[in-house]
Amino acid sequence: MALYAAGHPSTAMPINKGHSTQSRDGVLALGTRIGKERWMRAPLGIALDMNKSFRLQKSSVRLSYFGQFDGLAGMERGRVDVSSRGVAALRVRAGAEPVVTEKTPPKRKMPGENKGFVEEMRFVAMRLHTKDQAKEGQQDNSLNPVAKWEPTVGGYLKFLVNSKLIFDTLEEIVDKATHPSYALFKNTGLERSAALATDLEWFESQGHKIPNPGPEGTSYAELLRNLSETNPPAFICHFYNVYFAHSAGGRFIGKQVAQMILDGKELNFYKWDGELPELLATVKEKLNSIAENWTREEKDHCLEETRKSFKFSGDILRLIVT
Repeated sequence: MALYAAGHPSTAMPINKGHSTQSRDGVLALGTRIGKERWMRAPLGIALDMNKSFRLQKSSVRLSYFGQFDGLAGMERGRVDVSSRGVAALRVRAGAEPVVTEKTPPKRKMPGENKGFVEEMRFVAMRLHTKDQAKEGQQDNSLNPVAKWEPTVGGYLKFLVNSKLIFDTLEEIVDKATHPSYALFKNTGLERSAALATDLEWFESQGHKIPNPGPEGTSYAELLRNLSETNPPAFICHFYNVYFAHSAGGRFIGKQVAQMILDGKELNFYKWDGELPELLATVKEKLNSIAENWTREEKDHCLEETRKSFKFSGDILRLIVT
């Protein structure tokens, strides 16, 4: 059977199955063969549009649309499939009126999606690092590297007390578990509040006055409490970034600062009971399990919160050099 996209069928030339040809008046003829040598000609009566798909109730004849393309995509009955080269293939029933439907766009894959949602969060976070901090970093190196910092004990204490407020807040939220998923993160081994309390007691025993948390910490703690009640995906973003960033770059910064102003003393803030990689892997698995129940929209919303998390954490980190 030969089918025609438009124009008068008498002007088109017969074509072999799965191939196309141009008629003398420029009309694209589409067709296939019935039997061995027998051809039937009938106009399709519609213009083919690559932005539409053509679906019929029952199919017995295969119709392929090439236009300026070549190659043919595989297809399923009653549906249109588009290959990577833009070729559409569809099935029609002789004499039936086609039903035109909108073509569904292919699902967009996010970087790291195949490895779990934590990998998606990690990818976004890495892009917010500077090029010196991470190979995936895309931010300008506008901040001095840690090696060029001039930290003070007073500034470091501000950083520690504000950090403690954030970890206190996170642990309180998890303990109350106003959202059922938060309960998964009780006693993960990543908790830092008790370790920070011990470190601050040591500083006090050395004659240093312990300051109160400043606006950098109090404003962030308030945001975390609000998000935990109203926006769980956004809260999970902050939870992930605070804990995982401290276990990576945070440890490096702590070591550098200790060498500069504490004669190399390692604080409890940077020590964990148990193997840290194993603790992180367990939490990572739980984060992935929670995200499996989220829609793509909720996941994207979580990822969008990463920049805000970096902003608040960065404000607290910069207290070291005040």
